[in-house]
Amino acid sequence: MNVLIIFIFVFIIICILFVWIINTYNKFQNYIIRINEAETNIDSTLRTRFDLLNKSIDIIKANTNTEEDVLNIIVKLRSRKLSNFDLDRQLYDGINEFQKYKETYPELKNSEVFTKIDISLNESEAEIIAFRKYYNDIITEYNKMVKSFPSNIIALFFKFKPKLYFDGKDMSDDDTKDFKL
Repeated sequence: MNVLIIFIFVFIIICILFVWIINTYNKFQNYIIRINEAETNIDSTLRTRFDLLNKSIDIIKANTNTEEDVLNIIVKLRSRKLSNFDLDRQLYDGINEFQKYKETYPELKNSEVFTKIDISLNESEAEIIAFRKYYNDIITEYNKMVKSFPSNIIALFFKFKPKLYFDGKDMSDDDTKDFKL
C-alpha cells in the first residue's frame, strides 16, 4: 500500500513537472512568434521608407537641376543586404539628407509627389516608433524568461538565447557582444 501511494505521488509530481515544462516551452514559442511578427512589421516599414527615399531621388534631380549625387546613401543601399538594425540606421541618414534637400531647395515643396513622399516618410516614422516599442516590450518579456529561474532551465535546455533590443544603439557596444539575433 505504501509503495502504491509513493508511486502515485511520484507520478503526480512527474506529471506536474511535465505540464510545467510544456507550458514554459509554449510561452517561449509564443514570444518567438510575436518577435518574428514584430520583425516582419519593422522590415515592411523599413522597406517602405527605402522605396519612398528611392523614388525621391529622381524627383529631387528633376526639380533642382542638380548634378550632384542625390541621396548617395540610398543608392549604395540598393545592392546591399542589411539587417533591420543596419538598414534603420542607414535610412535615418537618408531621411536626414532628404530633409536637407527639402530645406535647401524650397521649390521641391511645389512638387505634389515630393510632398506626398515627405508626408509618407513622416507617417512611417510614427509606425516605426510603434513597432520598435512593441518589439522591445516583447524582447523584455522574452529576455526575462531566458534569464530568470526556473524558466531559464528550459531556456538552457532548448538553447533559447537573450535577444537584442531594437533601440537604435550601436550594436558594437561591449555589453551586447554575447547576444545573437
